[in-house]
Amino acid sequence: MILVTGATGNIGSALLGQLHAAGCAPLRGLTRDAARASFPAGVEAVEGDLARPDSLGAALDGVRSLFLLHGMGAEADVLAAAGKAGVEHVVLVSSITVQTHPHLAAAGENLAAERSLQDSGMAWTILRPTQFASNALWWAQEIRDHGAVRVPYPDVGLPAVHPADIAAVAKVALTEPGHHGRTYALTGPERITPRRQVEAIAAAAGRAVSLVEVDPREAHREMAAFLGDETARAVLDLMGGDVNDELLKVRDTVRRLTGSPGRSFQEWAAENGAAFAAG
Repeated sequence: MILVTGATGNIGSALLGQLHAAGCAPLRGLTRDAARASFPAGVEAVEGDLARPDSLGAALDGVRSLFLLHGMGAEADVLAAAGKAGVEHVVLVSSITVQTHPHLAAAGENLAAERSLQDSGMAWTILRPTQFASNALWWAQEIRDHGAVRVPYPDVGLPAVHPADIAAVAKVALTEPGHHGRTYALTGPERITPRRQVEAIAAAAGRAVSLVEVDPREAHREMAAFLGDETARAVLDLMGGDVNDELLKVRDTVRRLTGSPGRSFQEWAAENGAAFAAG
């Protein structure tokens, strides 16, 4: 039995679909509301909340492999519950910031989750993706309403990774031998700037979209209003204020492990153009 947490999210839903298409069974998807979950036929929807590890008993019953996203609950407690339930192998989605920006608070939290897993006694595989292509959905409302997006660092290119490629590597780690005790940094196939992302979104949505460059100090003021000062500074550092060669590096991990090239941002935009279309 494989349990996929975050099963209705960008990575989890793709992973369930890929596992199901490959004939992997039995499969179980964790959701807070099983009645509203839409999983492939034969995938069991089970309720539970990673923020409440005591709610996971039924979800973990009979599970041997677990896909776990960092940031959705108290990982140490979730892992303790998984170990007690007999889970043998956990694939954890962490962050590339553990190796590129270890001084950031969020990177420290990801590292703590990695260490909890490594100390759990269960077999483990750690995935460290870079910026998600789906982060562009943060712009969706602004583009729908105004046909424009305000962006700091519009010409800093990062190797954004498609969530389905994170899922594809997770599928390999969950179903094939040779991945226990391994840590994989994941990126997309090329660096792409926000300016080029906006061009791809405009083409996919079939509309004109303008990019307005924003001073990073102004962007910080706007972000800090809802993210807080520290998180806003960290986000801006990763967008372009404090990039380094390790963050900019394009890696072939997706192709090497799955046998298929990484999906481009343009592919992601084509799949999600409707999210940016005028209402």
